[in-house]
Amino acid sequence: MIKKFSLKQDRQGMIWDLLLYIPTVTALSAFAANAWYGENPNLAYLLVFLATFFLIAGANRVLKTRMMLLPSAPIGIEADSQAPCVRVLLKNAQTQEMIKDIKVFKDYSGRSIGLTGIDGTGKRLQFIFHKGQFSLERDYQTLQDMFNKKS
Repeated sequence: MIKKFSLKQDRQGMIWDLLLYIPTVTALSAFAANAWYGENPNLAYLLVFLATFFLIAGANRVLKTRMMLLPSAPIGIEADSQAPCVRVLLKNAQTQEMIKDIKVFKDYSGRSIGLTGIDGTGKRLQFIFHKGQFSLERDYQTLQDMFNKKS
């Protein structure tokens, strides 16, 4: 039996992510500027790299998984409880289908899950879904229960 789940923007999660990433990038940038003009300019390169890394990771997390603004953002999931098959519907109207080696990774707080699998061409796919993206909490729990049965 195929179950379909529609995803929505997670604005509350976006706020928490912004509260995490903005101070981190700001502090790393400030320390980099201090190191550049201070006694250790070589440390500035490392700190700028870290600030850039966190900026890109945070922007991707907010724009793709929380706000679903990027074309590759998932907007729906179709999971088959009988067969090991999961389809992820993307914002750009494409469908990614995982047909083997489907694995689920849950975080310790239970607020998000990572889903990996291999499509028909042998390409590994991975997606992150947050609890706040589901309209109903029971939909999130149903999806987790389906994956627990497959594992």
